[in-house]
Amino acid sequence: MWLIAGAIFFGCKALTWHNALGSSRASAAKAFSYFCLWPGMDPRPFLRTPSSFVPAIRFTDWAFPLGNAVVGAILVGLAARVLPASLLAGWVGMFGFVLVMHFGAFGLLGLCWRAAGVPLQPIMRAPILARSLAEFWGTRWNTAFSTLARGFVLRPLAPRLGIGWAMFCVYLVSGALHEAVISVPARAGFGLPIAYFILQGLGSLIERSGGGRRAGLGKGVRGRCFTIAVVAGPAFWLFHPAFVRNVFLPMLRLKVAG
Repeated sequence: MWLIAGAIFFGCKALTWHNALGSSRASAAKAFSYFCLWPGMDPRPFLRTPSSFVPAIRFTDWAFPLGNAVVGAILVGLAARVLPASLLAGWVGMFGFVLVMHFGAFGLLGLCWRAAGVPLQPIMRAPILARSLAEFWGTRWNTAFSTLARGFVLRPLAPRLGIGWAMFCVYLVSGALHEAVISVPARAGFGLPIAYFILQGLGSLIERSGGGRRAGLGKGVRGRCFTIAVVAGPAFWLFHPAFVRNVFLPMLRLKVAG
């Protein structure tokens, strides 16, 4: 899993770096910083001269990702040391891992870069506040992928297919990448991750439809409830039992029954 994920990650890094750099050159330090010290997919902040003006970073800005990392580490330890090897332990561990990495370490790393004068945007932007699937996947959840998808899939296809179907293609690409990282290492569960993202794409099309707008989807409380239901309800398709048992639980050094 880590080899496949690393190959995809650094391949996308190289693609975005080449696209932003063009025929110009950048120092080895800037290249190393972008490739190895930041999970985002927009190299432009690293190519600029660091700003001497640093917006004030409050104590709470540090406390929130640090708290996420601590809570996540407790959950991972609970899954690895206390809970019996089961799907429950796997989901508790995965939730903890996401808190440690995406909402913890990545947030702290971004604050460090901001303090150094590099104007990076957070990878996670309070996804629980999303009022639509487009907002959740496009601007709040894992902006590293949404930045990549916007530049290399959405913008090229939108003039030909329209924004709705171009977004649907983004979901298909995301499904294919998750199949590679999740189902291939597990050697099972093929089709479930891409089915999950097809459902996200269909949900986005419904949101944008006339009926969806009349029903109040994409905004307010109804939009938020619809987003949570579509994103969280079928999440077991994305991280299917074969992945939990064959990949994640062994990674926690748990003995999987059966």
